[in-house]
Amino acid sequence: MKTAAIYTRVSSDQQKENKTIESQVEALLDFADQNGYVVPEEYIFKDEGYSGAVLVRPGLEKVRDLSAEGQIQAVLAYSPDRLSRNYAYQVVLLDEFASCGTEVLFINSPKAETPEEALLLQFQGMIAEYERAMIKERSRRGKRFKAKTGIVNVLSGAPYGFNYIRKTEETAAYYQINEEEALVVKEIYRLYTEDFLSIADIVRELNHRKIPTKKRQSKWERTTVWAMLRNPAYMGKACFGKTERAERQKITKLLRKKGGYSARNSCNKEKPREEWIEIPVPAIITTETFELAQERLKKNKIHSQRNTVEITLLQGMLVCSECGYSLYRTSTRTSKRKLYYYRCLGSDDYRYVNGRKCNCRPVRQDYLDEIVWQKVLELLQDPTLIQKEIDRRIQETKKSSPLINQKSILLKQKSKLFKSMDKLLDAYQEGLIPIDQLRKRMPELQKRTTTAEKELANLKAHELALDNRLQLLDVASFTEQLHQNINQLDIKDKRKIVKLLVKEILVGEDSIEIKHSIPLKESENADQEKCYLLCKRSNITVAE
Repeated sequence: MKTAAIYTRVSSDQQKENKTIESQVEALLDFADQNGYVVPEEYIFKDEGYSGAVLVRPGLEKVRDLSAEGQIQAVLAYSPDRLSRNYAYQVVLLDEFASCGTEVLFINSPKAETPEEALLLQFQGMIAEYERAMIKERSRRGKRFKAKTGIVNVLSGAPYGFNYIRKTEETAAYYQINEEEALVVKEIYRLYTEDFLSIADIVRELNHRKIPTKKRQSKWERTTVWAMLRNPAYMGKACFGKTERAERQKITKLLRKKGGYSARNSCNKEKPREEWIEIPVPAIITTETFELAQERLKKNKIHSQRNTVEITLLQGMLVCSECGYSLYRTSTRTSKRKLYYYRCLGSDDYRYVNGRKCNCRPVRQDYLDEIVWQKVLELLQDPTLIQKEIDRRIQETKKSSPLINQKSILLKQKSKLFKSMDKLLDAYQEGLIPIDQLRKRMPELQKRTTTAEKELANLKAHELALDNRLQLLDVASFTEQLHQNINQLDIKDKRKIVKLLVKEILVGEDSIEIKHSIPLKESENADQEKCYLLCKRSNITVAE
């Protein structure tokens, strides 16, 4: 019997609530049973809440990995649009599976055995893609048309200072000035353009006066005030189409908890100002006041201290072990020079409503960079250590290879087939079944046994190929080249090496843990515990 994987997908929360993905799994399991496919429980993959327009989905990635490793002979899906709604992506996936010798079967689509059936399958994929693109384009153009005619429905809500009045049978939706909130808006612009307060000072002032926010539950944040100072709706020109969706570039604390991946791995990117569509709304401030605010925002951005970008070795790799937030670089100036530190985002009191999240103290940047770099060199310049790690990984790869699991499944299938053949012969010898039934049922069992034996032979060939690939590593030449060029590396090259070997660095109150892929020698870890003075009044232990 052939081993198959089941792939299912739903794109909306409503579909998840209706449990349509479970109905897909049930139908596919019945289909697999009827057609002689074995589907292990761990080979049932579900992508809940993922759009068919994107190709990077966790479940689909695992199915593709199984196909590339030769663990499955078929992929079962409900229909082509469950695999992807983009026809080009469907072609890419089908070609990829075919090159790996994996068959793709759809319940709600004919098997493409003839040119006519292949053409019908392609038409189904193109129609699904066309429908999705048509709905998306109609929605986009409809919203743009409404925005150009001055209808605020497309904005869906109103910013602070306005009330959103829903449309009725007699009137369209519109913005109504909230007099109480409008006074706060005017005060914010006055403090910024006339009193020249910073955004942080304005936030502290608003919170000190206990002025309520839009939701009446939280405190004022710098991002809220910054967005209000940039919103043209306050001068009477609400804008539609200010942002567009883009791929997420930074890994936040929430993403780090999910392993660096999210179902909605996207963010909003601001579009050019000339592409915005203006919709007339009541004005709270004058155009001159708004332009003054924009001029000061632009000037502050140019002269901001954070605008001075200087690459450091470990930026973006440091994580606080106390609260889970990242560390950023900051500086202070002494009487002699300027010192740089790595500081935890959670230790900044002004960032959070209830105060700081942890008490982790800043760490000297130059000291920590040098220590981590020396530890990385210590790993790379020892060929025996690298070879030992490679051997260990080879053994782990062999033990955890999916081929072993596949081999055990095939051996169980082969054993069951032999038992079935023996039982069939016993039944014939005892006269329980006639010779006609024996001749009818025995060839099918023999055919399935031959297929299982061929698959076992293929797995053995894959195991030999895997062993050959794992042995093709020249450690001596690598360490020799590294030793010759180590002094010629600049900060960018050093950073590339560190990022390849170090996953992250956990900075605690009294310890620093470097998470990398190659362990230190056992004797060094057991006999020595090195401490370095990395910040004031603290000896911080570095552990690997």
